[in-house]
Amino acid sequence: MHENLTMFSFLNIFRIVAFLEGLSYILLLFIATPIKYMTGNPEYVKLLGMPHGMLFILYIVLAFLIKRDMKWTNNTFLFVLLASIIPFGTFYVERKLLKPATNG
Repeated sequence: MHENLTMFSFLNIFRIVAFLEGLSYILLLFIATPIKYMTGNPEYVKLLGMPHGMLFILYIVLAFLIKRDMKWTNNTFLFVLLASIIPFGTFYVERKLLKPATNG
């Protein structure tokens, strides 16, 4: 019973981190970077860069922690990891792989 509570805690944290990591990546790619190159103002990249980097690392660590409990195959796990570098990828992972696990 305690293992399930821990797994669900990590799973819920991973869902939140997946959302925030994806959001920070989109803001960095589609807002901060264009502002940097169009206006020469790197402040938004500096502001979003560190939190995004920390969320990225946390996403990877949490993926490793829940892999066994989620019973992900190596291919699924690789997909989860690669989703963190594809814009909108973590949203897909959250919706297709993580949400069903917390609902069912």
